Amino acid sequence: MSGREPPARRSAFPALEPIETRWADNDIYGHINNVTYYAYFDTAVNRWLVKAGLLDIAGGDPIGLVVETGCRYHAPAAFPDTLEAGIRVSKLGNSSVRYEIAIFHAGGEEAIAQGFFTHVYVDRQTRRPKPLPEDWRRALERLMA
Repeated sequence: MSGREPPARRSAFPALEPIETRWADNDIYGHINNVTYYAYFDTAVNRWLVKAGLLDIAGGDPIGLVVETGCRYHAPAAFPDTLEAGIRVSKLGNSSVRYEIAIFHAGGEEAIAQGFFTHVYVDRQTRRPKPLPEDWRRALERLMA
């Protein structure tokens, strides 16, 4: 397709998270099903948030709700490939964060898929938008593109 942006490069992502493919990730055509990449995106970002000490899955506040998502595919992968997810933040709002994620073959330089999702952070009980805590903001700024 002319005019299509080339695949993202590994060096454009400040954080990398490993992704282990599973047998169930493959579809009937012998490659990872497109919808599975969205699960990889969610897993990578939330793993990073947990490791950074920001996200307490069971009782933390705020929590992130996905309000927008998208993905472009560049090359196939299949079980038992080992993958890596590059993570960066392209927009940091008052209560929202746009994460950009690229999936690479382990050690690969060009993304095989890349996408984004926007989290709006909300109060766990009321589900109303809530400003990001300062420690979250400082940590997420390290991922700015």
